[in-house]
Amino acid sequence: MAPLNFPRPDRDRKLRGPLALRGQDYQSSTHDQRLLESLGHSDGQWKHEDPWRVMRIQSEFVAGFDALSEMPKAVTVFGSARLGEGTPEYQQAYELGQALAEAGYAVITGGGPGLMEGPNRGAHNAGGLSVGLGIELPFEQGLNDWVDLGLNFRYFFARKTMFLKYSQAFVTLPGGFGTMDEVFEVLCMVQTGKVTNFPIVLIGTEFWSGLVDWIEQQLLGRGLISPGDERLFLVTDSVEEAVAHIVEKHEVMTDQRLQDE
Repeated sequence: MAPLNFPRPDRDRKLRGPLALRGQDYQSSTHDQRLLESLGHSDGQWKHEDPWRVMRIQSEFVAGFDALSEMPKAVTVFGSARLGEGTPEYQQAYELGQALAEAGYAVITGGGPGLMEGPNRGAHNAGGLSVGLGIELPFEQGLNDWVDLGLNFRYFFARKTMFLKYSQAFVTLPGGFGTMDEVFEVLCMVQTGKVTNFPIVLIGTEFWSGLVDWIEQQLLGRGLISPGDERLFLVTDSVEEAVAHIVEKHEVMTDQRLQDE
């Protein structure tokens, strides 16, 4: 009998949108990139490609709406993939996921490692629903092991829609460009009234202090945002304060998922 041979979990297995494929070569571009760039095609070739691409985009929305249609009240947590287990931020992310689950919330993250894994792990271990919405990237990362309900997207805009549609609050931990993109996306949606009564919490006063100062001095100081916009979010170092803030704000929210509790 041949000896048992178990594949290494991450070896040669790549995510292509919702698909997990083993043994394929590294891809030089993603679906997002191919949508936004011509990649050397002739000027008229897009007419034959983009109309069909719409069907794939539509399928991502259908899959997301179908999978998440019965989501309970939920909080999305954003944060860096690069701050992993053993860092203070990861421990705080874990405690945040645990506290949100104990307060009755499902926890949604980007499904990756680091400060996405921490909240998923905390929510899972606390008996809550742990959700991961992954994204196809040139450097594959996949969904972490603590995700109970997972979806992987090809297109950022479809994924962002799911974060907004199925969450009633956002908590953001330290992160890089992707995290900043998510923070300002949410701030813009709240500022313009696209989502209402939507608490936003930034955890890590030292990390966020420079950004907060820039918002107050440059954006507010020069009249680029309205008075009050600089208070659309809470900055804290406390997981307990973050969760209490969300619970308090939700006492007056109109979302039916909160009223049904």
